[in-house]
Amino acid sequence: MSIRRRGTAAGAALALSGAGVLLGLGATPAQAAEVAYATHCVPPAGISPVDGTTKVEIDAPATAKVGDTVDVVWKFVQAASKNPDIIDLPANSVQPSGVLKAAGAQIADIAMQGTRTNPAIPKGGDMVLSDMKGNLKLTTAGEVTLTPDAYTVNAMSTDTKCTPKETVQKAATIQVTGGGGTSGTTPTPTPSATPTRSATPTASATATGGSGGQSDFTGKEVQIPYACKTPIGDKNATSPVQINAKKSGGDFGLTVQFKKSVMNSPADIPANSVKPSMEVVLGGADKGTVHVEGPTNAQPIKSGDPITIPDLTGTYKPGASGSSTLSPGVLTVKALGTTTTCTPTKTEVSLTLDTSGQPGGASGGTSTSGGSTGTSGTSGSGGLADTGASDHGALKALGLVAGTAILLGGAVFTFMPGRKTR
Repeated sequence: MSIRRRGTAAGAALALSGAGVLLGLGATPAQAAEVAYATHCVPPAGISPVDGTTKVEIDAPATAKVGDTVDVVWKFVQAASKNPDIIDLPANSVQPSGVLKAAGAQIADIAMQGTRTNPAIPKGGDMVLSDMKGNLKLTTAGEVTLTPDAYTVNAMSTDTKCTPKETVQKAATIQVTGGGGTSGTTPTPTPSATPTRSATPTASATATGGSGGQSDFTGKEVQIPYACKTPIGDKNATSPVQINAKKSGGDFGLTVQFKKSVMNSPADIPANSVKPSMEVVLGGADKGTVHVEGPTNAQPIKSGDPITIPDLTGTYKPGASGSSTLSPGVLTVKALGTTTTCTPTKTEVSLTLDTSGQPGGASGGTSTSGGSTGTSGTSGSGGLADTGASDHGALKALGLVAGTAILLGGAVFTFMPGRKTR
C-alpha cells in the first residue's frame, strides 16, 4: 500500500482530519495554522495497517465569551494513504468522525463528524472526505487550545481507526473572556444520536400449543452474536432477533423479526436484488432446522436511504411430541450477485412450543418451510444444527458500531434498532 504526500485516506475506508469554521454567537473568526502528525491506521480485517502523515487544519473563533457555544471545523488536508486496490467505493459511502481535544482553561473532548458525502472512489484512488464539524460550550475564561486526536473513517459500514503516533501540536486557540463561568469539562454533544432501543417484549418465551388452546405464540427478543463471512471481509456483530409462531392444525407458521431493524445503503440498489433467509434451530424434543425467508426489495433503494428488513417467514412441521425450542440460526443474505453468511457464535432460545409429532416432520433430520426442505441437524436444545460449515472458528472479527452489518459487494445492510414490536 503506497503512501502519498498529497492525497487523502486509507484502508477500505481511511479517515483524515480537516478544517473549516462555523462561529458561535459573538465570536471573532480566525484561521488556524496547519498541523501534521504521524498516524497509525488500522483498516478492516485482511488489510495491512497503514503508517502515514495526517495533515489537519482546525478553524475556530479567535475570541469568544464564557457561555458562548462555538462551532469548529476539522478539514482533511492530507491522508495517510490511498484507497487500497480491493473495492471501488460508491459515491456517498464514506463518513469520517473523530475527537478534537480542548485543553488549557477548559478541558473537553469535542466529538467531530462529517457527512457521508464523497464522489465515487476507484480502487487505488485518493480518498475524498467531507469536513468534520463539532461545537463546544465555553465555561471558563482564559486560553482554550484545540488539538486533533484520533479519528475513524466509516466506509461501507467498515471502520478504519487512526490514532496519533506522536504528540500533536495545537491547531487553534480561543481567547475566552468574561467571568462567572463554571470551570470543568463540558459534556460534548453527540453529532448523531444513537437510536433508542425500545423495551424488550414482556411476553413469555414459553408457549403452550395444546389442541383447541392458544394459537398465537410470541417469543422473546434475544441478542444473537453473529460471525459474518462477507465478499470483502469478515465481521462480528450482535443483532436482536425474535421468533413468533401461529398454530395451524399441527403445524406452526413462523415469523422471524430483526427487532427495530433499519438498513442504510451506501449505494443505489436495484429492485428485487436483496434476499434474506435464515435457518431456525430446533432443540428440546425436536431436532433439525426450519428454513424461513423474506421477500426481495420491491422498490429500488437510493444511496443513503434506510431499508427495513422484512419479516422472515416459513412453516414448522414438528417431528416430535414434547417441549420444542426455537432459536435463531444461520442467516444468509443474497444481493447483487453475492452471498453473505452469518453464523451465530452463541445462540439463545427465543420461543418454546408444546408440539405433537407430524408425519414427515423435522425430528430426525428434515425441516420444512413453505414447501422447502431444510438442513438436517443434530444439535440439542438451543444448539446449532449442522449447516455444513465446520470452520466457524476461522471467521474473523471486524468490529462494528451498532448492530449487525453485512457487506454485499457494493451494498451494506446494517441491522440496527429502529422497528417497534408488532
